[in-house]
Amino acid sequence: MAYYNPKYPDTPSLKRAAKRRIPAFAFDYLCGGCHDEIGVAHNAGAFEHVKLQSDLLAPTPEIDLSVELFGQRYAAPFGVAPVGLQGLMWPKAPEILAKAAYQAKLPYVLSTVSSASLETIAEISEGTAWYQLYNPTDAKIRKDLMGRIKSAGYKVLVVTVDVPTFGYRPRDIKNGLAMPPKMNLRNIVQMMQCPAWSWQTLLAGVPEMQTLKPYMPKNMPTSELANFMNNTVMGAVDFDSLKVIRDNWDGPLVLKGLVNPDDVKQAVALGADAVVLSNHGGRQLDVGESPLDTIQTIKRLYGDKIKLLMDSGVQSGGNVAQAMAMGADFTLLGRTFVYACGALGHHGGEHAIDMLTQQMTQVMGQLKCPTPVQLPHFLKAGPGVA
Repeated sequence: MAYYNPKYPDTPSLKRAAKRRIPAFAFDYLCGGCHDEIGVAHNAGAFEHVKLQSDLLAPTPEIDLSVELFGQRYAAPFGVAPVGLQGLMWPKAPEILAKAAYQAKLPYVLSTVSSASLETIAEISEGTAWYQLYNPTDAKIRKDLMGRIKSAGYKVLVVTVDVPTFGYRPRDIKNGLAMPPKMNLRNIVQMMQCPAWSWQTLLAGVPEMQTLKPYMPKNMPTSELANFMNNTVMGAVDFDSLKVIRDNWDGPLVLKGLVNPDDVKQAVALGADAVVLSNHGGRQLDVGESPLDTIQTIKRLYGDKIKLLMDSGVQSGGNVAQAMAMGADFTLLGRTFVYACGALGHHGGEHAIDMLTQQMTQVMGQLKCPTPVQLPHFLKAGPGVA
């Protein structure tokens, strides 16, 4: 049975509770953006211009949130986006969210830099999770990692393409963020102020990048982590490097992090099955476009050639409905789910899914829209809407 706590009916209330329970250095990593955090605000603000119009005198429909994607029927048009270092923000968060998504018949996307191994999440999700991959610079590591992904039973591969540089994030620079966290006085004080987090972390063990551990030098100092990520894990991404991955992956291939129609055109030429229209949650380019700024153009040009998923700024079931009305085939949420873990621990995933489902069901019922694929018919033209 789904778990729902009425004290937290929306993402802002989950965020406030999580802020009280998560050490500041970890919370800042989760909620922050790059530079002046204009991009984070723009992502959320873009939804204010998307209006839906009810058809109130139409017959009252049976609401069915389910959608089909990659030959799989999902219970609703949203899933759990890949978020790095989840176990740092709340102990066992990847396991919590993967289990909740599996039970709810929704996709969970495991980050390469997660604190849970790809084998663990594959077992929890019984092969229904998706895997998010960076492009390793070392061909041997790429081959071995993709072999593990296939052997574990992952069917959908999501390649993140929007991290050509490390994001310039003042919060993380100030906090000296590391994995595992640095044991300086400031961070120790923050941990002491969050007893539930500290106790659960003690039980779960110090968070580490479990999937990448076989490729990391033994006893590597935390000061070398950034160099390892830059020189080994996050290689350059271009058409030619993606073609190598496409040629070695038989299942659905998703490119995550595009907003430029020209990039989507190349994704189609590559043979990708889908793209995630995304600006990395405002964490990479502060003055870049929001996916909502370009989705209608991309839908018009390529919507019949490739599936369009969307993240960045999606915080509610209402936002999911707006994104679908604008042309998305599916959506992913990241921060909302991790806030829920911070607020509610092992119940966080169930709560977030139930909350989003309730929100979207209410919006659909108010519109008198029976299914998500019909939402574009309820989009009201106006400023920013074609």
